[in-house]
Amino acid sequence: MRPFTAAAVQLAPAPGPLTPATVRDNIGNATGWIARCVRESGAELIVLPETCTTGFAPGVGAEELWELVSGIPGPVSEPFQEAARELGVHVCFGTYERGPGPGTVYNSAVLAGPDGSVLGVYRKTHPFRLEDARHGGWTTHGSDVCVVPTGLGRIGMAICFDGDFPELWRIQAVRGAELVCRPSALLRSADIWELTCRARAYDEHVYVVGANAVGADPAGTLYFGNSMIVSPVAEVVARAASHEGWAAARLDPDAALASLTPGSSVPHGFDHLAERNLALYERHAAELFAPAVTPFPRKGRD
Repeated sequence: MRPFTAAAVQLAPAPGPLTPATVRDNIGNATGWIARCVRESGAELIVLPETCTTGFAPGVGAEELWELVSGIPGPVSEPFQEAARELGVHVCFGTYERGPGPGTVYNSAVLAGPDGSVLGVYRKTHPFRLEDARHGGWTTHGSDVCVVPTGLGRIGMAICFDGDFPELWRIQAVRGAELVCRPSALLRSADIWELTCRARAYDEHVYVVGANAVGADPAGTLYFGNSMIVSPVAEVVARAASHEGWAAARLDPDAALASLTPGSSVPHGFDHLAERNLALYERHAAELFAPAVTPFPRKGRD
């Protein structure tokens, strides 16, 4: 990784109902904010929210949503690819992705490079219950991680609820990720948003660029923004407010683990990856991979 400026851009979806016209409006709004952010901040990596092409809760079923989006690359991704090429930057954006057959829709994060190519696609592996097709929703879960070597560094991707599952982030860190983009449209509290962004950054010694939606989606769900950039020692180095805009910060790999806590004279002397107790994990592998549920009761449990 080399030093560069990253930005988390937060956007509001067009009001519902979701139509081809509103999808075009969302894409136009997003690419406009990318250009403005690059011009004013000098960012070389721009991260946009989850499903910024439609809004998270689309207000339509999986088959209708499938008709409104596209494969990747395709008409939905190409304006972002072109924006990345014109500006010479990396862009990570969230979108629903058309799957192989009607009704198969993925919640995806796409990384476009400065040449306009698609460098990587990550399909959300932990859909939120509301969207999960296994619970009556519209999203089919993904099955793999994505860490992309780029001219900026090794970039991983996770989407919103994925932030609750440290195993996913650990795999990316072991694969060499130095920064993880987290496009989001968080439906819980700002405390949970900050907690999970900071915890995953600290757990894995990675930078986290978390872009959270604002405004209301086609189903009327409200989002609070508060996009943030977090350092590998869990310091929030940039934070946005609750309206459209961005948070940007200069990321320096030489400073990432320079001190035990931000501003401390005590050096950072440990490595969460190198100091894993692999023998312990191997001995308890069956438990790690066993199905489990919380012992506490939950309302709305299947």
